[in-house]
Amino acid sequence: MDSKPSPVPPRPGSGALKARTAEILRVDHAGELAAVQIYRGQRAVFAAARGKDAAAAEFAELGRQEEAHLEAFESLLSRRGVRPSLLSPLWSAAGFALGAATALIGEKAAHACTEAVESVIEQHYAGQVEELSAVEPALAQRLEAYRADELAHHDKAVQSGARAAPGHGLLTAVIRAGCRAAIKAAERV
Repeated sequence: MDSKPSPVPPRPGSGALKARTAEILRVDHAGELAAVQIYRGQRAVFAAARGKDAAAAEFAELGRQEEAHLEAFESLLSRRGVRPSLLSPLWSAAGFALGAATALIGEKAAHACTEAVESVIEQHYAGQVEELSAVEPALAQRLEAYRADELAHHDKAVQSGARAAPGHGLLTAVIRAGCRAAIKAAERV
C-alpha cells in the first residue's frame, strides 16, 4: 500500500474543529455511499451471469458490511447537523457504474476494484484517526474500526486474485486516482 497521508493541519479560530469534523463526516458518508453502490453494481452483474452465484453472494456480503457503515454515517450526519455531499447522486451513479464495469471485465477485475478503493480508503481513515484521536476520541475509535473492515476487504480482494486482473496496474491506478479526487470534492461540496 502507499504511504500514509499526513493529517490536515488544524484550522485556526472558533468552530474550526466543528467545521473539520463536518468535512470528515461528509466525505466518509460519500465514500460509504459509493462503496455500497460499487458492490451493488458488481452483485447485479454477477447475479445475472450464469455460474456466478458465489461471486454475487460474496459481493452482496461486502455490500452489507458497507451498508452498516453508511447507516452509521447517516446517523452521525443527522445527529451533528452536517449536510451530506451535494454530489451524492454522482457518487451513487459513479459507484454503481464502476462496480458494474469492473464486474463485466471479470471477477479478478472486480476484486482489483476493491483492492484499489480500499487501499485509498484505509489510508484516508488512518489519517483521520490520527487527526481526531486527541480531540474526538470516540469518533476516531469508530473510524479505526471501519479502517479495519476496509483492510479486511482489501486483503480478501488480493487473496481472491485481484492482482491477476487484466491491466491490473493501470486499472488500479485509475481507480485510486478517481478515489482521491472524489475525496477532495466530497469534503467541500
